[in-house]
Amino acid sequence: MALKRRRLAGVGALAVAAAVAVPTSGAVAGPPAAGNPNLVTVQVLSFNDYHGHLEATDAPLALGLDPSQTKVGGVEYLSTRLSQLRAKAGAANSLTVAAGDLIGGSPFLSGMFHDEPSVESLNTLGLDVSGVGNHEFDEGTAELLRMQQGGCHPVDGCYFPDQPYAGADFQWLAANVVRKDNGQSLLPATSVKTVNGVKIGFIGMTLKATPTLVSPAGVSTVDFKDEVETANLQAEALKKQGVKAIVVLIHEGGYQTGTYGQCLGVSEPISTIAAQMTPEVDLIISGHTHQPYVCSFPDPAGNPRLVTSAADYGRAITETSLVVNARSGEVMRDRTTAVNHLNARDVAKDPAQTAVIAKWNTLAGPVKGRVIGSHVEEILGDASGNRGIETPMVDLVADAILHGTAGPTKGNAQIALMNLGGVRASLKFPPKYGEQVGEIAFGEAYDIAPFNNVLVTLDLTGDQLRQILEQQYQPVPARGSRPMLFLGVSAGFTYAWDATAPQGSRVVAGSMQLNGSPIDMAATYRVGTLNFLADGGDLFTGFTAGTNRLGGPEDLANLVDYFRTHPDLKAPLSRVDGL
Repeated sequence: MALKRRRLAGVGALAVAAAVAVPTSGAVAGPPAAGNPNLVTVQVLSFNDYHGHLEATDAPLALGLDPSQTKVGGVEYLSTRLSQLRAKAGAANSLTVAAGDLIGGSPFLSGMFHDEPSVESLNTLGLDVSGVGNHEFDEGTAELLRMQQGGCHPVDGCYFPDQPYAGADFQWLAANVVRKDNGQSLLPATSVKTVNGVKIGFIGMTLKATPTLVSPAGVSTVDFKDEVETANLQAEALKKQGVKAIVVLIHEGGYQTGTYGQCLGVSEPISTIAAQMTPEVDLIISGHTHQPYVCSFPDPAGNPRLVTSAADYGRAITETSLVVNARSGEVMRDRTTAVNHLNARDVAKDPAQTAVIAKWNTLAGPVKGRVIGSHVEEILGDASGNRGIETPMVDLVADAILHGTAGPTKGNAQIALMNLGGVRASLKFPPKYGEQVGEIAFGEAYDIAPFNNVLVTLDLTGDQLRQILEQQYQPVPARGSRPMLFLGVSAGFTYAWDATAPQGSRVVAGSMQLNGSPIDMAATYRVGTLNFLADGGDLFTGFTAGTNRLGGPEDLANLVDYFRTHPDLKAPLSRVDGL
Protein backbone atom coordinates (compact mmCIF):
# COMPACT_ATOMS: atom_id res chain seq x y z
CA MET A 1 0.00 0.00 0.00
CA ALA A 2 1.49 3.31 -1.06
CA LEU A 3 1.51 6.21 1.40
CA LYS A 4 0.22 9.39 -0.21
CA ARG A 5 -0.85 11.37 0.60
CA ARG A 6 -22.12 21.74 6.54
CA ARG A 7 -36.12 37.15 8.51
CA LEU A 8 -36.96 38.83 10.46
CA ALA A 9 -38.46 37.62 13.70
CA GLY A 10 -37.68 39.50 16.92
CA VAL A 11 -36.80 43.14 16.33
CA GLY A 12 -35.28 43.93 19.72
CA ALA A 13 -31.59 43.96 20.52
CA LEU A 14 -29.72 40.75 19.78
CA ALA A 15 -27.97 39.04 22.67
CA VAL A 16 -24.26 38.45 22.26
CA ALA A 17 -22.54 36.55 25.06
CA ALA A 18 -18.92 35.56 25.21
CA ALA A 19 -16.33 34.42 27.67
CA VAL A 20 -14.63 37.81 27.22
CA ALA A 21 -17.58 39.50 25.56
CA VAL A 22 -17.66 43.08 24.36
CA PRO A 23 -21.08 43.45 22.72
CA THR A 24 -21.26 45.45 19.54
CA SER A 25 -24.22 47.18 17.92
CA GLY A 26 -25.67 47.91 21.37
CA ALA A 27 -26.39 44.25 22.03
CA VAL A 28 -27.99 43.28 25.34
CA ALA A 29 -29.25 39.98 26.69
CA GLY A 30 -32.92 39.18 26.15
CA PRO A 31 -35.22 37.01 28.31
CA PRO A 32 -34.61 33.26 28.07
CA ALA A 33 -36.92 30.84 26.32
CA ALA A 34 -37.20 28.57 29.38
CA GLY A 35 -40.67 28.35 30.78
CA ASN A 36 -42.37 29.60 27.62
CA PRO A 37 -44.05 26.63 25.89
CA ASN A 38 -44.20 28.50 22.58
CA LEU A 39 -40.42 28.97 22.39
CA VAL A 40 -37.90 26.29 21.49
CA THR A 41 -34.17 26.75 22.03
CA VAL A 42 -32.01 24.97 19.48
CA GLN A 43 -28.36 24.71 20.41
CA VAL A 44 -26.10 25.17 17.38
CA LEU A 45 -22.49 24.17 18.01
CA SER A 46 -20.15 25.30 15.25
CA PHE A 47 -16.51 25.33 14.22
CA ASN A 48 -14.53 25.93 11.03
CA ASP A 49 -11.16 25.39 9.37
CA TYR A 50 -10.49 22.05 11.06
CA HIS A 51 -7.93 21.06 8.41
CA GLY A 52 -7.50 17.52 9.73
CA HIS A 53 -5.93 18.60 13.03
CA LEU A 54 -6.67 15.43 14.98
CA GLU A 55 -3.71 15.51 17.31
CA ALA A 56 -3.29 17.95 20.19
CA THR A 57 -0.13 19.58 18.88
CA ASP A 58 -1.28 23.12 18.07
CA ALA A 59 -0.21 26.28 19.88
CA PRO A 60 -2.64 28.50 21.81
CA LEU A 61 -4.49 31.21 19.95
CA ALA A 62 -2.46 34.34 19.29
CA LEU A 63 -1.79 36.42 22.41
CA GLY A 64 -4.18 39.19 21.34
CA LEU A 65 -6.98 36.69 20.85
CA ASP A 66 -6.34 34.81 24.09
CA PRO A 67 -4.23 36.65 26.68
CA SER A 68 -4.45 33.60 28.97
CA GLN A 69 -2.60 31.48 26.38
CA THR A 70 -4.72 28.44 27.24
CA LYS A 71 -3.57 25.15 25.72
CA VAL A 72 -6.23 24.27 23.18
CA GLY A 73 -7.00 21.89 20.33
CA GLY A 74 -7.04 18.20 19.59
CA VAL A 75 -10.07 16.20 18.47
CA GLU A 76 -10.01 14.00 21.57
CA TYR A 77 -10.77 17.10 23.65
CA LEU A 78 -13.04 18.66 21.02
CA SER A 79 -15.27 15.60 20.98
CA THR A 80 -15.55 15.52 24.78
CA ARG A 81 -16.29 19.23 24.99
CA LEU A 82 -18.98 18.99 22.33
CA SER A 83 -20.59 16.13 24.28
CA GLN A 84 -20.55 18.22 27.45
CA LEU A 85 -22.15 21.18 25.69
CA ARG A 86 -24.82 18.94 24.15
CA ALA A 87 -25.58 17.45 27.58
CA LYS A 88 -26.24 20.95 28.91
CA ALA A 89 -28.88 21.57 26.26
CA GLY A 90 -30.05 17.99 25.82
CA ALA A 91 -28.63 16.10 22.88
CA ALA A 92 -32.02 16.04 21.12
CA ASN A 93 -32.00 19.87 21.09
CA SER A 94 -28.51 20.25 19.63
CA LEU A 95 -26.94 20.39 16.16
CA THR A 96 -23.24 20.42 15.33
CA VAL A 97 -22.25 22.23 12.14
CA ALA A 98 -19.15 23.55 10.39
CA ALA A 99 -18.20 26.25 7.89
CA GLY A 100 -15.73 24.49 5.62
CA ASP A 101 -12.06 23.58 5.25
CA LEU A 102 -12.54 20.41 7.23
CA ILE A 103 -10.01 18.75 4.94
CA GLY A 104 -7.04 19.93 2.90
CA GLY A 105 -3.86 21.60 4.08
CA SER A 106 -3.78 19.02 6.85
CA PRO A 107 -0.95 17.75 9.05
CA PHE A 108 0.78 14.48 8.31
CA LEU A 109 -1.57 12.12 10.17
CA SER A 110 -4.57 13.14 8.04
CA GLY A 111 -3.09 14.63 4.88
CA MET A 112 -0.87 11.62 4.17
CA PHE A 113 -4.03 9.54 3.77
CA HIS A 114 -6.08 11.98 1.67
CA ASP A 115 -7.87 13.22 4.82
CA GLU A 116 -9.79 10.02 5.42
CA PRO A 117 -8.68 10.27 9.09
CA SER A 118 -10.19 13.77 9.30
CA VAL A 119 -13.57 12.59 8.04
CA GLU A 120 -13.52 9.56 10.34
CA SER A 121 -12.86 11.83 13.33
CA LEU A 122 -15.69 14.18 12.31
CA ASN A 123 -18.06 11.23 11.91
CA THR A 124 -17.05 10.09 15.38
CA LEU A 125 -17.70 13.45 17.05
CA GLY A 126 -21.16 13.67 15.48
CA LEU A 127 -20.96 16.45 12.90
CA ASP A 128 -24.38 16.99 11.27
CA VAL A 129 -23.72 19.30 8.32
CA SER A 130 -21.03 21.55 6.88
CA GLY A 131 -20.55 24.06 4.13
CA VAL A 132 -17.66 23.44 1.76
CA GLY A 133 -14.53 25.57 1.84
CA ASN A 134 -11.86 26.21 -0.75
CA HIS A 135 -9.63 23.44 0.64
CA GLU A 136 -12.34 20.86 0.06
CA PHE A 137 -11.37 21.36 -3.60
CA ASP A 138 -7.60 20.89 -3.20
CA GLU A 139 -7.71 17.52 -4.96
CA GLY A 140 -10.57 18.46 -7.30
CA THR A 141 -14.31 17.90 -7.48
CA ALA A 142 -14.14 14.15 -8.07
CA GLU A 143 -12.11 13.64 -4.90
CA LEU A 144 -14.53 15.81 -2.90
CA LEU A 145 -17.39 13.62 -4.08
CA ARG A 146 -15.41 10.55 -2.97
CA MET A 147 -14.85 12.10 0.43
CA GLN A 148 -18.61 12.57 0.74
CA GLN A 149 -19.77 9.29 -0.71
CA GLY A 150 -16.97 6.89 0.19
CA GLY A 151 -14.84 4.45 -1.76
CA CYS A 152 -11.16 3.74 -1.94
CA HIS A 153 -8.74 6.26 -3.42
CA PRO A 154 -8.39 5.78 -7.21
CA VAL A 155 -4.59 5.64 -7.00
CA ASP A 156 -3.63 4.65 -3.47
CA GLY A 157 -6.52 2.24 -2.97
CA CYS A 158 -7.78 1.13 0.44
CA TYR A 159 -5.56 1.87 3.39
CA PHE A 160 -7.41 -0.82 5.38
CA PRO A 161 -8.63 -3.41 2.82
CA ASP A 162 -11.02 -5.03 5.29
CA GLN A 163 -12.42 -1.61 6.20
CA PRO A 164 -12.90 0.47 3.03
CA TYR A 165 -13.42 4.21 3.40
CA ALA A 166 -17.16 4.68 4.07
CA GLY A 167 -17.49 8.40 3.35
CA ALA A 168 -18.87 11.22 5.47
CA ASP A 169 -21.85 10.66 7.77
CA PHE A 170 -22.46 14.41 7.64
CA GLN A 171 -23.57 16.27 4.53
CA TRP A 172 -21.34 18.81 2.82
CA LEU A 173 -23.36 21.66 1.25
CA ALA A 174 -22.21 23.54 -1.85
CA ALA A 175 -24.97 25.95 -2.82
CA ASN A 176 -22.76 28.23 -4.91
CA VAL A 177 -20.70 25.50 -6.61
CA VAL A 178 -22.62 24.85 -9.82
CA ARG A 179 -21.88 22.17 -12.40
CA LYS A 180 -21.34 23.54 -15.89
CA ASP A 181 -23.04 20.58 -17.59
CA ASN A 182 -26.45 20.76 -15.88
CA GLY A 183 -26.57 23.92 -13.78
CA GLN A 184 -27.09 21.95 -10.57
CA SER A 185 -25.04 22.35 -7.41
CA LEU A 186 -22.19 19.87 -7.12
CA LEU A 187 -23.44 18.81 -3.68
CA PRO A 188 -26.79 19.67 -2.06
CA ALA A 189 -27.33 23.38 -1.59
CA THR A 190 -29.36 23.13 1.60
CA SER A 191 -30.22 20.81 4.45
CA VAL A 192 -33.24 20.97 6.75
CA LYS A 193 -33.03 19.59 10.29
CA THR A 194 -36.03 19.21 12.60
CA VAL A 195 -35.31 19.82 16.28
CA ASN A 196 -38.05 19.53 18.88
CA GLY A 197 -40.68 20.11 16.22
CA VAL A 198 -39.10 23.17 14.57
CA LYS A 199 -37.34 23.20 11.20
CA ILE A 200 -33.88 24.72 10.84
CA GLY A 201 -32.63 25.24 7.32
CA PHE A 202 -28.92 25.38 6.49
CA ILE A 203 -27.35 26.90 3.37
CA GLY A 204 -23.71 25.97 2.83
CA MET A 205 -21.20 27.57 0.46
CA THR A 206 -17.60 28.51 -0.11
CA LEU A 207 -16.17 31.89 -1.05
CA LYS A 208 -16.65 32.86 -4.68
CA ALA A 209 -12.88 33.35 -5.04
CA THR A 210 -12.25 29.60 -4.57
CA PRO A 211 -11.06 29.01 -8.18
CA THR A 212 -8.19 31.44 -7.53
CA LEU A 213 -7.11 29.43 -4.49
CA VAL A 214 -6.96 25.89 -5.91
CA SER A 215 -5.62 24.17 -8.99
CA PRO A 216 -7.73 25.31 -11.97
CA ALA A 217 -7.84 21.82 -13.50
CA GLY A 218 -9.53 20.36 -10.42
CA VAL A 219 -12.49 22.76 -10.61
CA SER A 220 -12.80 23.17 -14.38
CA THR A 221 -16.25 21.52 -14.47
CA VAL A 222 -17.91 23.90 -12.00
CA ASP A 223 -18.61 27.60 -11.52
CA PHE A 224 -18.45 29.44 -8.19
CA LYS A 225 -21.34 31.86 -7.78
CA ASP A 226 -21.70 35.04 -5.70
CA GLU A 227 -22.28 34.28 -2.03
CA VAL A 228 -25.01 36.88 -1.36
CA GLU A 229 -26.98 36.12 -4.53
CA THR A 230 -26.80 32.40 -3.79
CA ALA A 231 -27.87 32.76 -0.15
CA ASN A 232 -30.78 35.01 -1.09
CA LEU A 233 -32.05 32.55 -3.71
CA GLN A 234 -31.70 29.54 -1.44
CA ALA A 235 -33.34 31.33 1.51
CA GLU A 236 -36.34 32.07 -0.69
CA ALA A 237 -36.49 28.43 -1.72
CA LEU A 238 -36.39 27.28 1.91
CA LYS A 239 -39.11 29.74 2.81
CA LYS A 240 -41.34 28.24 0.11
CA GLN A 241 -40.80 24.88 1.80
CA GLY A 242 -42.10 26.34 5.06
CA VAL A 243 -38.64 26.74 6.63
CA LYS A 244 -38.39 30.10 8.36
CA ALA A 245 -35.40 29.59 10.66
CA ILE A 246 -32.38 29.80 8.33
CA VAL A 247 -28.65 29.53 9.01
CA VAL A 248 -25.89 30.19 6.47
CA LEU A 249 -22.62 28.25 6.72
CA ILE A 250 -20.21 30.34 4.67
CA HIS A 251 -16.52 29.81 4.15
CA GLU A 252 -15.60 33.47 4.09
CA GLY A 253 -14.86 35.84 6.95
CA GLY A 254 -12.97 38.82 8.23
CA TYR A 255 -10.36 39.89 10.77
CA GLN A 256 -10.82 41.58 14.13
CA THR A 257 -8.55 43.12 16.77
CA GLY A 258 -10.23 41.93 19.98
CA THR A 259 -10.13 38.71 21.96
CA TYR A 260 -11.78 35.45 20.91
CA GLY A 261 -15.24 36.41 22.18
CA GLN A 262 -15.21 39.95 20.85
CA CYS A 263 -16.01 41.75 17.62
CA LEU A 264 -13.70 44.72 17.25
CA GLY A 265 -13.46 46.18 13.79
CA VAL A 266 -14.31 43.03 11.84
CA SER A 267 -13.24 43.64 8.27
CA GLU A 268 -14.58 42.99 4.83
CA PRO A 269 -15.77 40.96 3.11
CA ILE A 270 -17.91 39.31 5.83
CA SER A 271 -19.19 42.67 7.08
CA THR A 272 -20.35 43.59 3.57
CA ILE A 273 -21.80 40.12 2.91
CA ALA A 274 -23.74 40.31 6.18
CA ALA A 275 -25.04 43.77 5.32
CA GLN A 276 -26.37 42.53 1.96
CA MET A 277 -27.68 39.05 2.77
CA THR A 278 -31.47 38.72 2.92
CA PRO A 279 -33.15 39.27 6.32
CA GLU A 280 -34.66 35.80 5.88
CA VAL A 281 -31.30 34.47 7.08
CA ASP A 282 -31.17 34.53 10.88
CA LEU A 283 -27.60 33.46 11.63
CA ILE A 284 -24.34 33.55 9.65
CA ILE A 285 -21.61 31.10 10.67
CA SER A 286 -18.37 31.98 8.88
CA GLY A 287 -14.78 30.79 8.44
CA HIS A 288 -11.76 30.97 6.11
CA THR A 289 -9.77 33.65 7.97
CA HIS A 290 -9.06 31.38 10.96
CA GLN A 291 -10.37 34.15 13.25
CA PRO A 292 -12.69 33.87 16.29
CA TYR A 293 -15.43 36.43 16.75
CA VAL A 294 -19.03 36.87 17.93
CA CYS A 295 -20.57 39.80 16.08
CA SER A 296 -23.91 41.49 15.62
CA PHE A 297 -24.38 43.26 12.28
CA PRO A 298 -27.60 44.89 11.03
CA ASP A 299 -29.25 43.04 8.16
CA PRO A 300 -30.64 44.95 5.15
CA ALA A 301 -33.83 45.65 7.14
CA GLY A 302 -31.74 47.24 9.86
CA ASN A 303 -32.25 44.48 12.42
CA PRO A 304 -29.32 42.93 14.30
CA ARG A 305 -28.14 39.47 13.26
CA LEU A 306 -25.39 37.25 14.67
CA VAL A 307 -22.26 36.57 12.65
CA THR A 308 -19.80 34.14 14.26
CA SER A 309 -16.54 32.32 13.67
CA ALA A 310 -14.56 29.85 15.83
CA ALA A 311 -10.87 30.30 14.94
CA ASP A 312 -9.39 27.09 13.48
CA TYR A 313 -8.01 23.58 14.00
CA GLY A 314 -10.70 22.70 16.57
CA ARG A 315 -9.22 25.20 19.02
CA ALA A 316 -12.59 26.89 19.69
CA ILE A 317 -16.33 26.18 19.47
CA THR A 318 -19.19 28.63 19.00
CA GLU A 319 -22.34 27.82 21.00
CA THR A 320 -25.42 29.61 19.65
CA SER A 321 -28.76 29.33 21.47
CA LEU A 322 -31.17 29.83 18.59
CA VAL A 323 -34.60 30.65 20.04
CA VAL A 324 -37.49 29.75 17.72
CA ASN A 325 -41.21 30.50 18.03
CA ALA A 326 -42.71 27.03 17.65
CA ARG A 327 -45.99 28.40 16.30
CA SER A 328 -44.58 30.64 13.58
CA GLY A 329 -41.28 28.85 13.00
CA GLU A 330 -39.49 32.20 13.15
CA VAL A 331 -36.26 32.86 15.04
CA MET A 332 -36.58 35.28 17.94
CA ARG A 333 -33.38 37.20 17.39
CA ASP A 334 -33.90 39.33 20.53
CA ARG A 335 -33.60 36.13 22.59
CA THR A 336 -30.86 34.41 20.61
CA THR A 337 -27.34 34.39 22.08
CA ALA A 338 -23.89 33.18 21.09
CA VAL A 339 -20.64 32.53 22.94
CA ASN A 340 -17.21 31.32 21.87
CA HIS A 341 -15.66 28.59 24.04
CA LEU A 342 -12.01 27.62 23.97
CA ASN A 343 -11.41 23.92 23.45
CA ALA A 344 -9.10 23.74 26.46
CA ARG A 345 -7.26 20.51 27.15
CA ASP A 346 -8.66 20.26 30.68
CA VAL A 347 -11.25 17.56 30.04
CA ALA A 348 -10.96 13.82 29.58
CA LYS A 349 -10.02 12.60 26.13
CA ASP A 350 -12.77 10.89 24.14
CA PRO A 351 -11.55 7.29 23.90
CA ALA A 352 -13.33 6.84 20.57
CA GLN A 353 -11.17 9.61 19.10
CA THR A 354 -8.08 8.18 20.74
CA ALA A 355 -8.85 4.95 18.89
CA VAL A 356 -9.16 6.81 15.57
CA ILE A 357 -5.77 8.45 16.07
CA ALA A 358 -4.16 5.17 17.11
CA LYS A 359 -5.60 3.36 14.07
CA TRP A 360 -4.04 5.79 11.62
CA ASN A 361 -0.82 6.04 13.55
CA THR A 362 -0.25 2.34 12.92
CA LEU A 363 0.39 3.39 9.32
CA ALA A 364 1.91 6.82 9.91
CA GLY A 365 4.14 6.08 12.90
CA PRO A 366 7.04 4.33 11.18
CA VAL A 367 7.33 7.14 8.63
CA LYS A 368 6.59 10.41 10.37
CA GLY A 369 9.36 10.26 12.98
CA ARG A 370 12.24 9.59 10.58
CA VAL A 371 14.89 12.32 11.03
CA ILE A 372 15.80 14.11 7.81
CA GLY A 373 17.61 17.27 8.96
CA SER A 374 18.35 19.76 11.71
CA HIS A 375 17.93 23.41 12.68
CA VAL A 376 19.79 25.39 15.34
CA GLU A 377 17.07 27.98 15.92
CA GLU A 378 13.32 28.17 15.45
CA ILE A 379 12.26 29.24 11.97
CA LEU A 380 8.78 30.76 12.12
CA GLY A 381 6.07 32.39 10.01
CA ASP A 382 3.64 30.04 8.29
CA ALA A 383 0.13 30.26 6.85
CA SER A 384 -1.47 30.25 10.31
CA GLY A 385 -0.27 33.82 10.87
CA ASN A 386 -0.31 37.02 8.82
CA ARG A 387 -0.03 36.01 5.17
CA GLY A 388 0.75 39.55 4.03
CA ILE A 389 4.24 39.93 5.50
CA GLU A 390 7.68 38.50 4.88
CA THR A 391 8.58 35.63 7.22
CA PRO A 392 11.72 33.55 7.66
CA MET A 393 9.82 30.33 7.01
CA VAL A 394 8.47 31.31 3.60
CA ASP A 395 11.90 32.53 2.51
CA LEU A 396 13.39 29.23 3.66
CA VAL A 397 10.93 27.31 1.48
CA ALA A 398 11.82 29.61 -1.42
CA ASP A 399 15.44 28.65 -0.83
CA ALA A 400 14.42 24.98 -0.99
CA ILE A 401 12.67 25.58 -4.32
CA LEU A 402 15.81 27.24 -5.69
CA HIS A 403 17.77 24.20 -4.48
CA GLY A 404 15.48 21.97 -6.54
CA THR A 405 15.43 24.09 -9.70
CA ALA A 406 18.95 25.60 -9.96
CA GLY A 407 21.69 24.13 -12.11
CA PRO A 408 21.73 22.90 -15.71
CA THR A 409 20.08 19.55 -14.95
CA LYS A 410 17.28 21.03 -12.84
CA GLY A 411 16.07 24.06 -14.79
CA ASN A 412 18.77 26.71 -14.33
CA ALA A 413 16.64 28.81 -11.95
CA GLN A 414 18.24 32.00 -10.69
CA ILE A 415 15.36 33.11 -8.44
CA ALA A 416 12.63 31.19 -6.63
CA LEU A 417 9.27 32.41 -5.35
CA MET A 418 6.91 30.75 -2.84
CA ASN A 419 3.41 31.73 -1.63
CA LEU A 420 3.18 32.09 2.15
CA GLY A 421 -0.31 30.53 2.16
CA GLY A 422 1.24 27.29 0.96
CA VAL A 423 3.65 27.06 3.91
CA ARG A 424 1.51 25.20 6.41
CA ALA A 425 3.88 24.83 9.38
CA SER A 426 7.02 26.28 10.96
CA LEU A 427 10.16 24.64 12.32
CA LYS A 428 9.89 24.83 16.10
CA PHE A 429 11.97 23.28 18.86
CA PRO A 430 9.37 21.27 20.83
CA PRO A 431 9.57 17.74 19.38
CA LYS A 432 6.47 16.81 17.42
CA TYR A 433 7.05 13.28 16.14
CA GLY A 434 9.49 11.77 18.62
CA GLU A 435 12.58 13.46 17.24
CA GLN A 436 15.09 15.28 19.43
CA VAL A 437 15.08 19.06 19.92
CA GLY A 438 16.51 20.65 16.79
CA GLU A 439 15.98 17.62 14.59
CA ILE A 440 13.61 17.76 11.62
CA ALA A 441 11.29 14.77 11.25
CA PHE A 442 9.71 13.67 7.98
CA GLY A 443 6.28 14.45 9.45
CA GLU A 444 7.38 18.06 9.96
CA ALA A 445 8.38 18.34 6.32
CA TYR A 446 4.98 16.99 5.29
CA ASP A 447 3.23 19.48 7.59
CA ILE A 448 5.09 22.29 5.81
CA ALA A 449 4.29 21.08 2.28
CA PRO A 450 1.13 18.90 2.23
CA PHE A 451 -0.35 19.86 -1.13
CA ASN A 452 1.44 17.54 -3.53
CA ASN A 453 2.61 20.38 -5.80
CA VAL A 454 5.50 20.02 -8.21
CA LEU A 455 8.36 22.41 -8.89
CA VAL A 456 8.56 24.18 -12.24
CA THR A 457 11.04 26.58 -13.84
CA LEU A 458 10.14 29.19 -16.45
CA ASP A 459 11.46 32.23 -18.27
CA LEU A 460 10.26 35.65 -17.11
CA THR A 461 11.49 39.08 -18.04
CA GLY A 462 12.51 41.46 -15.29
CA ASP A 463 9.32 43.44 -15.88
CA GLN A 464 7.15 40.32 -15.76
CA LEU A 465 8.80 39.46 -12.46
CA ARG A 466 7.97 42.95 -11.20
CA GLN A 467 4.34 42.53 -12.27
CA ILE A 468 4.11 39.25 -10.35
CA LEU A 469 5.42 40.94 -7.22
CA GLU A 470 2.82 43.70 -7.69
CA GLN A 471 0.14 41.00 -7.67
CA GLN A 472 0.93 40.31 -4.02
CA TYR A 473 -1.72 42.99 -3.36
CA GLN A 474 -5.20 42.53 -4.83
CA PRO A 475 -7.99 44.71 -3.42
CA VAL A 476 -11.19 43.31 -1.94
CA PRO A 477 -13.21 41.66 -3.44
CA ALA A 478 -10.70 40.06 -5.81
CA ARG A 479 -9.10 37.94 -3.11
CA GLY A 480 -11.89 38.31 -0.55
CA SER A 481 -10.67 38.58 3.01
CA ARG A 482 -6.95 38.32 2.17
CA PRO A 483 -6.02 41.17 -0.20
CA MET A 484 -2.28 40.92 0.58
CA LEU A 485 -0.48 37.61 0.00
CA PHE A 486 3.29 37.60 0.34
CA LEU A 487 5.66 35.75 -1.96
CA GLY A 488 8.78 34.44 -0.28
CA VAL A 489 11.97 35.06 -2.25
CA SER A 490 15.16 33.03 -2.44
CA ALA A 491 18.58 34.09 -1.25
CA GLY A 492 20.30 36.60 -3.50
CA PHE A 493 17.12 38.32 -4.69
CA THR A 494 16.08 41.55 -2.95
CA TYR A 495 13.71 44.45 -3.52
CA ALA A 496 11.86 47.24 -1.67
CA TRP A 497 8.09 47.60 -1.21
CA ASP A 498 6.11 50.82 -0.58
CA ALA A 499 2.62 50.01 0.74
CA THR A 500 1.63 53.70 0.47
CA ALA A 501 2.14 53.77 -3.29
CA PRO A 502 -0.79 53.18 -5.68
CA GLN A 503 -1.67 49.60 -6.54
CA GLY A 504 0.51 48.39 -9.38
CA SER A 505 3.51 50.53 -8.45
CA ARG A 506 4.42 49.35 -4.96
CA VAL A 507 7.68 47.70 -5.94
CA VAL A 508 10.10 50.58 -5.55
CA ALA A 509 11.57 51.47 -8.93
CA GLY A 510 15.15 50.27 -9.34
CA SER A 511 15.13 48.27 -6.09
CA MET A 512 15.04 44.77 -7.57
CA GLN A 513 18.46 43.14 -7.44
CA LEU A 514 19.94 39.71 -7.97
CA ASN A 515 23.18 39.05 -6.14
CA GLY A 516 23.72 42.80 -5.81
CA SER A 517 23.16 43.63 -9.49
CA PRO A 518 20.06 45.53 -10.65
CA ILE A 519 17.37 43.50 -12.40
CA ASP A 520 17.13 44.46 -16.07
CA MET A 521 13.48 44.92 -16.96
CA ALA A 522 14.07 43.72 -20.52
CA ALA A 523 16.32 40.77 -19.67
CA THR A 524 15.14 37.19 -19.19
CA TYR A 525 15.55 35.30 -15.92
CA ARG A 526 14.87 31.69 -14.99
CA VAL A 527 12.41 31.53 -12.05
CA GLY A 528 11.56 28.48 -9.98
CA THR A 529 8.19 28.11 -8.25
CA LEU A 530 5.30 25.66 -7.73
CA ASN A 531 2.92 24.53 -10.45
CA PHE A 532 0.07 26.08 -8.41
CA LEU A 533 1.57 29.53 -8.86
CA ALA A 534 2.80 28.89 -12.39
CA ASP A 535 -0.82 28.15 -13.34
CA GLY A 536 -1.95 31.51 -11.91
CA GLY A 537 -3.08 30.34 -8.46
CA ASP A 538 -3.85 32.91 -5.74
CA LEU A 539 -4.41 35.42 -8.59
CA PHE A 540 -0.70 35.48 -9.45
CA THR A 541 -1.66 35.42 -13.11
CA GLY A 542 1.64 37.01 -14.13
CA PHE A 543 3.29 33.60 -13.95
CA THR A 544 1.20 32.39 -16.89
CA ALA A 545 3.19 34.69 -19.18
CA GLY A 546 6.27 32.57 -18.49
CA THR A 547 7.83 30.56 -21.30
CA ASN A 548 10.10 27.53 -21.66
CA ARG A 549 8.40 25.85 -18.71
CA LEU A 550 10.19 22.83 -17.29
CA GLY A 551 8.78 20.44 -14.68
CA GLY A 552 10.68 19.38 -11.60
CA PRO A 553 10.37 17.19 -8.51
CA GLU A 554 7.42 16.94 -6.17
CA ASP A 555 7.66 19.72 -3.56
CA LEU A 556 7.73 17.48 -0.50
CA ALA A 557 10.47 15.25 -1.88
CA ASN A 558 12.47 18.34 -2.77
CA LEU A 559 12.00 19.84 0.71
CA VAL A 560 13.17 16.61 2.31
CA ASP A 561 16.26 16.63 0.09
CA TYR A 562 16.95 20.27 1.01
CA PHE A 563 16.76 19.47 4.71
CA ARG A 564 19.08 16.49 4.26
CA THR A 565 21.70 18.53 2.44
CA HIS A 566 21.47 21.69 4.57
CA PRO A 567 21.99 20.72 8.22
CA ASP A 568 21.90 23.17 11.12
CA LEU A 569 19.50 25.54 9.41
CA LYS A 570 19.07 29.11 10.67
CA ALA A 571 16.25 31.58 10.02
CA PRO A 572 16.94 33.56 6.83
CA LEU A 573 17.43 37.31 7.18
CA SER A 574 14.94 39.66 5.52
CA ARG A 575 15.22 40.07 1.78
CA VAL A 576 12.44 42.61 1.26
CA ASP A 577 12.58 46.16 2.57
CA GLY A 578 9.19 47.44 3.68
CA LEU A 579 7.34 44.15 4.24
